[in-house]
Amino acid sequence: MAFPIWALVVGALLVAVALSGSLLSRLPLSASMLYLGVGYAVGPGGWGLLNVDPLEHSGTLETISEIAVLISLFSVGLRLGQPLSSPRWWWPVRLASASMAVTVALIAAVATLGLGMPMGAAILLGAILAPTDPVLASDVQVERTQDRDPVRFSLTGEGGLNDGSAFPFVILGLGLLGLGEHGAVGWRWLAVDVLWAIAGGLVIGASLGVAVGKLVVYLRTRHREAVGLDEFLVLGLIGLAAGAAQLAHTYGFLAVFAAGVAMQRAERSPRAAAPELLPTGLEEPRGAEAAATDPEHAGAHMMRAVRGFNEQLGRIGEVVVVLAVGALLPHARLDAATGGFLLLLFVVIRPVSVWLGLLGAPVSSEQRVLMSWFGIRGAGSIYYLMFAVHRGVPGPLARELVAITLTTVACSIVLHGVSVTPLMNRYAARKARRAASASPSASER
Repeated sequence: MAFPIWALVVGALLVAVALSGSLLSRLPLSASMLYLGVGYAVGPGGWGLLNVDPLEHSGTLETISEIAVLISLFSVGLRLGQPLSSPRWWWPVRLASASMAVTVALIAAVATLGLGMPMGAAILLGAILAPTDPVLASDVQVERTQDRDPVRFSLTGEGGLNDGSAFPFVILGLGLLGLGEHGAVGWRWLAVDVLWAIAGGLVIGASLGVAVGKLVVYLRTRHREAVGLDEFLVLGLIGLAAGAAQLAHTYGFLAVFAAGVAMQRAERSPRAAAPELLPTGLEEPRGAEAAATDPEHAGAHMMRAVRGFNEQLGRIGEVVVVLAVGALLPHARLDAATGGFLLLLFVVIRPVSVWLGLLGAPVSSEQRVLMSWFGIRGAGSIYYLMFAVHRGVPGPLARELVAITLTTVACSIVLHGVSVTPLMNRYAARKARRAASASPSASER
């Protein structure tokens, strides 16, 4: 595809989304569905302007999806403002660990018994499809840093954590296929690829997030330096966390997510306002500069600037990834076997894994149902798919994994995109009614 045509298509799409954003938010569809349709139209299934082969261009697609996921994971971490001591953190942790393992096991069982895949490929498919998406799930994620809603907080935290916690299963699947550095599965896999890589990634990311955040606030409040250029701060911290984690043989996804979560703890004053509660007057140039160097507001001002830029960057990443998925749709396949597999994934495997992972958790049945349904698949699955293909999965097996993964992601974008607005609006309305009935009436006050 020539650059002028590519620029024309992407430019027109971005302008259209910007002009129709408020309309899309009211309709039972998502922007991702629009991107998907445009991607298919410009791909081999439509006008043939963008010809991408998932096997031939796996390295490029891996890099693109990895960048999109890293940016989104940092954004997710910046949104989760609940204290780490809050019991609410146990919900996403359990979803990203216990539910993740159950999902991989159930998908592997179905792929082995129903699709005839070898065990290594079945586990690899489970690892590819198990993580929920931090890029496409913005409509069900927390909207404010202090959001305490169990559904939104759990799905947001799960999307941030399980894109990294799926990596050990990818390594395991590749090992069983005789690929990768850790071909032999055993104690080394458990010690290095599970325990060290997960814990090390979280520690590295959290340390960098706290250090960079505190350094910036210190320089701004004490020396009036390091003011502005928050865009460089975002990209720099993402690069530092991902690079340091991978050099230490840990998971960059977890490191970037942890860096975002930890950066929120950089507010120097315990009395500092939450980013969204800053006085509106601080939007003016002089007010913004004063807030950036004020001991009470510097941390919150930095967080709001960083979060705003990162969210916009994440939206651009979403456009690129979903356009690529749309262009790759001719490689998808929706036959009886794949359709049965998707039905099991969406209405059996995901709900069972969520219910088992949240056993004993203080969440209502309605909240469990919503968490079970909104296991959105997207950029994370595309990344793991291309990661595996790029490392030498045999051609016929690679084509099979590509077909199932692309079909799953496309169906997830459509099904969840259609259902997210009515379901979340209904949930919010019922939640508001319960809150109103629980509050004392005016006559009782």
